[in-house]
Amino acid sequence: MATEMATAGAANHAAPTASEYIVHHLGHFSTKHQDKIVDFSIINMDTIFWSVFAGVVGCFFMWLAARKATSGVPGRFQAAVEMVVEMVDNQAKSIVHGDRTFIAPLALTVFVWVALMNSLDFLPVDMFSAFFHFVGIDHIFPYHRVVPTADLNGTMGIALGVFALMIFYNIKIKGAGGFIHELFAAPFGIWLAPFNLLLNMIEFAAKTVSLAMRLFGNMYAGELLFLLIALLGSTATAFGFFGHVVAGTLWAIFHILIVFLQAFIFMMLTLVYIGQAHEGH
Repeated sequence: MATEMATAGAANHAAPTASEYIVHHLGHFSTKHQDKIVDFSIINMDTIFWSVFAGVVGCFFMWLAARKATSGVPGRFQAAVEMVVEMVDNQAKSIVHGDRTFIAPLALTVFVWVALMNSLDFLPVDMFSAFFHFVGIDHIFPYHRVVPTADLNGTMGIALGVFALMIFYNIKIKGAGGFIHELFAAPFGIWLAPFNLLLNMIEFAAKTVSLAMRLFGNMYAGELLFLLIALLGSTATAFGFFGHVVAGTLWAIFHILIVFLQAFIFMMLTLVYIGQAHEGH
């Protein structure tokens, strides 16, 4: 009996298979009810936490840079921040032809926030699960994902914010009447109003969905590759360990480009979509 119990316990604590490992790491700590297929009350708590965390860290560093800014020779931190600010401001000037007192800081916020959320992908994939197991709270946090931009809910939330800004600036620049007239009259004239409205609605929807899907797809694929590389280290062979170290290092270096490139693209598209609101058909 004791032997059977020991065997059963060993089986229960056996190492997960590759598919189980990946599925577990792609699960969210959420309010999801396992007995429901569709539940619109689902909230991914880890996505919300790490999004807010990245936003607070970004605001802190921007505040710190502004507080320590000097008119003399800047230090490395101030120089780096000034380069980012100048880059974003130049892009805003070239795209948005109008008042940029809010738009340029908005673009800077989007770039810094998305870059920080993307950068969370550099944390070891097993770090939090190992920590939760070490402190004995893994039963409370059976699932936990760190990268908010690898969750479609997170990227769609940001994209919906950009969509709201597109509508706001269309109404602000053109007026409510002018915006409604443009929805029905552009681009084929008022005589084709139903087709114009349908085309414009599809355009707004496509901009929002593509903005969210582009960022999500790239970060999700990057996270999945990190998990596959981590599985190489689980093989008890010299090739597995060597492949894990080499592939992990190379992919992490290449992923630095992806992290900041995706933040730049998201920021640029935000500027382009808001800039289009300043132009009439």
